[in-house]
Amino acid sequence: MTSTSKPTALIVLRNQISAGRIQSILHQRGWLTELCGDGDRAVDQYVTLNPDLVFIGLDIPTLDGHVAALEMRESDRKARIVFVTSRTRLSKAEDAAFSAGAVAVLISPLTQADFDQNWDTINGPIPEAPGLADLDELYPEINESKPPVPPDSPSMDFPLPGAGEGMPPVPMPPTTDPTLEPRRSRLPLTVALLVLAGIGVGAAYAYYLGWHWHYWDLYPSAPHRR
Repeated sequence: MTSTSKPTALIVLRNQISAGRIQSILHQRGWLTELCGDGDRAVDQYVTLNPDLVFIGLDIPTLDGHVAALEMRESDRKARIVFVTSRTRLSKAEDAAFSAGAVAVLISPLTQADFDQNWDTINGPIPEAPGLADLDELYPEINESKPPVPPDSPSMDFPLPGAGEGMPPVPMPPTTDPTLEPRRSRLPLTVALLVLAGIGVGAAYAYYLGWHWHYWDLYPSAPHRR
């Protein structure tokens, strides 16, 4: 940084009110500021901007503030980082500050007096970052690939009959309506009865004729047949 250039601060906070308050105080001190609300993008912005100071919170999207601070320290051992936290999360913020080698921890809501009291510490020596040794364990692993399905596991999708290739479709039983059944004709039965009746009459008449001729043969003196 030259004597004529203005220092730059990167502010990485989810709370826009706290971010705006820090921006206003730094502008009064002659600083330039860049706002960012995403942890992963903040690491990229740090590499691009190479800011003189970073204000970062723990609860930020995509990447935890602790891990993002370690990423910055890994890319630049001279990164000057200040953690901003609420009073309820002070203990966790202090642990993250020790791990990432932060220069200070500020409690929101911030005032001008907070900066005045901690300004010398903020611009003081930069501690070591012991958490860099465990960065691989702290970094969230994102596994986008789906676990492979075991080859022997039974499938829960049961194909419908006839859906497989080469399988004939299952025939469906015909639906019949009794009201639509064709009416049966009685003509064959009537003809059969008439034939039987004719055969019976013919047989009776033949028997009668045979008996009649036989009677005249036995009794020739009987009245002549007509």
